[in-house]
Formats: sequence, C-alpha cells, structure tokens
Amino acid sequence: MAAPEDRDLTQEQTEKLLQFQDLTGIESMDQCRHTLEQHNWNIEAAVQDRLNEQEGVPSVFNPPPSRPLQVNTADHRIYSYVVSRPQPRGLLGWGYYLIMLPFRFTYYTILDIFRFALRFIRPDPRSRVTDPVGDIVSFMHSFEEKYGRAHPVFYQGTYSQALNDAKRELRFLLVYLHGDDHQDSDEFCRTTLCAPEVISLINTRMLFWACSTNKPEGYRVSQALRENTYPFLAMIMLKDRRMTVVGRLEGLIQPDDLINQLTFIMDANQTYLVSERLEREERNQTQVLRQQQDEAYLASLRADQEKERKKREERERKRRKEEEVQQQKLAEERRRRNLQEEKERKLECLPPEPSPDDPESVKIIFKLPNDSRVERRFHFSQSLTVIHDFLFSLKESPEKFQIEANFPRRVLPCTPSEEWPNPPTLQEAGLSHTEVLFVQDLTDE
Repeated sequence: MAAPEDRDLTQEQTEKLLQFQDLTGIESMDQCRHTLEQHNWNIEAAVQDRLNEQEGVPSVFNPPPSRPLQVNTADHRIYSYVVSRPQPRGLLGWGYYLIMLPFRFTYYTILDIFRFALRFIRPDPRSRVTDPVGDIVSFMHSFEEKYGRAHPVFYQGTYSQALNDAKRELRFLLVYLHGDDHQDSDEFCRTTLCAPEVISLINTRMLFWACSTNKPEGYRVSQALRENTYPFLAMIMLKDRRMTVVGRLEGLIQPDDLINQLTFIMDANQTYLVSERLEREERNQTQVLRQQQDEAYLASLRADQEKERKKREERERKRRKEEEVQQQKLAEERRRRNLQEEKERKLECLPPEPSPDDPESVKIIFKLPNDSRVERRFHFSQSLTVIHDFLFSLKESPEKFQIEANFPRRVLPCTPSEEWPNPPTLQEAGLSHTEVLFVQDLTDE
C-alpha cells in the first residue's frame, strides 16, 4: 500500500486515509482523500457511502459538503405539522407578554449577535464531529438524569447507523433534535416524550434516534434536516429507494396529538414500505432460486466428476490388473525357462549309465507322482545327488520332490542338509542291486 505523499495532512487524517483505503480497496490515494474530505473525514460515513454506491443504492450519508447527510428533504409531499406557542389570554396575560417582549427581543438579539461574532473569532466546535457515538451516549445519560429512565428506547448508534438499520429493516425512523436552550424542550420531554402511550407507540412501531443540537453529531443532523424550531421531530423512511423525510413535527405538541400525527404519517406512507418489502422478497426469491439452481448445477457437476473419477479409477484398476497379470505371465515364463535350462544342465552333467554287466551297478525303478515308471542304472559309488539330478532332469518330474525307500521306509538324503552336508553314496545309503524308489511331490508344500 502506498503511503500518502501529501504533507498537509495531520497524523490522524493520515491514519484515517490508510484505514479507508484498506476497508474499500480503492487504489487511488487521491480518490480516497477526496471521498473523506466530502464526508468531513468521517470514516464511518465514507465507508458506508462507498458500500451503498457499490450496491447501486443511493447514498444515505455525506455527499458533497453542501449537504452533510444525504436524506431527501426536498420532497414537496413531506407532511409538516407545526404547533405555535399559545397566544396570551386575558388582560393579565397580554400585559405580562407586552412587558416581557422587549426583554426577550433584546436577549435573543444580543445572543444571536454574540454567536455571529464568535464565529469569526473561532469556528463552531460543533462543526467537527470526532466522537458521534460518544455524543449520543452523553445525551442519553443527561436525558435520564433529568427526566428519568421511562422514555422511548434510544438508538445507541450514530445517525448514519440508524439510517442504515432503518433502511435494512424497512422500518420508520423517528429523529428527535433536542434544543437545550429552547423554552419548550423541557416541557416536551417531561409531558410528551415520556408519556407511556407515546413510549409504547414509538417502541413498537419505529426506531428512535435522538441527540442534542449542542453536540457535534446533533448539530450535523440539524444542518441536514434544517429544522425551524424546537422541539423538532422528523419521520424518515425508505421511499423510492432513498431515505426520505416524510413528516416533520415542530413545536410543543401534546401526547395525544403526537400519537395521532405519527400514526397518520405512518398510515399515509405504509404502502411504500409494503411495496419495498414485496420487491425485496421478489429479489430474495430470485436470489434463492438462482442459488438453488447453482447448487443443483454444482451437485450435478460433482456427480459427473465423481462418475468420471470412478471411471478413471476403474480404468486404472483394470490397467494395473492387466499389468500385474502380464508381469505374472512373464515371471512364470522366465521361471519355466530357467527351470528348463536347469534340467538341461543337470542332464548334461549326469555321469554315464553303467552297463548291466557291471557288478557295482544298481538298478533302480522310480515310481513318479503321475504313476509312471522310470528305470535307470547307477553305480554304488555314486552320490545320492546323482539320483536327484537324474529325476530333476526328467520332464515328468515335479519341481520339488523327495525320494523315499520302502524297506525300511525312509527319505533318502539326496540334497545337502544340516544332518547330511554331503549326501551319502548309494552303497552308504544301504541300497541293494535292485531297488524301487518313490518320488514324493513337494511342489505345493
């Protein structure tokens, strides 16, 4: 992230500039600064305004400085109800009014001149909003200390957050601007705003946001709503996709009158909320339908992918099986070829067969496992290994075998072992001139 190159920014503004860029993803640092300057460096309002622009929804927060908060107040259809102060009654009332009139005129004239001159000496501290939530909490505490805890539920957030929640929840938002210096504010709060029937109506039918105009947050809202007198109430709602002021109530209004006026404003504008709810439901249904279609497509895609995966695994399994069978065939062919070569080598190494007239010769008849018979002569001095090699060289003989004699029944040690490292000769094995030996197949053992 590139650090801002402007040298005229304070440390606090630089941190807000970098934080705003992180939250919005805007690459241009100049654009980030321009947006924050439009919102008087209120990062919360600037971020929300940016999100509204991305959603294609008109902004409900700070546009250019000429209108600090973008709430539609220019609608000529706004319902306005102003309660004027009661005229004096009787001679005594008119007398008191005429006597106090010069003093009130002088007091308010001097106060206005003093405030006007003070602006040239130092800017109005209320024009700089540094802690909007703190302003709201401070007003709530002072209200409860002065009027008690029986009051409508205050929205514990900034004006921008209240607008956003009212827009999201499609509810009416009642805004109360408290003029601490106004003579009617105290009576309005005690008798009207804290009346049980008023509390019940506000808590059940709308969101309620309130702040003192002596606080920067309240002053900022008063500049947006442009109230004429106090007490001041404004009813705001989502109308034609914009947060719009649909009712203004000014002056010292009584509880029953306030309830009637609020009910009238809500009844007159309820159709807009109903229409917006229907549109949202339609959009939600369309979104749900699209999501269901996407999920069905993904499920079908996953099923096809699973089928393709199983086919690949089956093909791979068959391929490995065929390779395994082929390897087994090759191994079996190599084994048979080696076995045949070994038989041929054993046959070539056999000593010549003695003649029948040789007195040292032994005639042996071999009974093979397949019930065939083989006959051959050997010399008494020859090792039993020769007998084994002869039988091994035969095509009919098994790969592994042992040779047994019948009388007495015994296994001849024809191959080296621990007991007979060097196999004995035919004579040492006790064979006679004529013998019948049995070949026992050991291939499967």
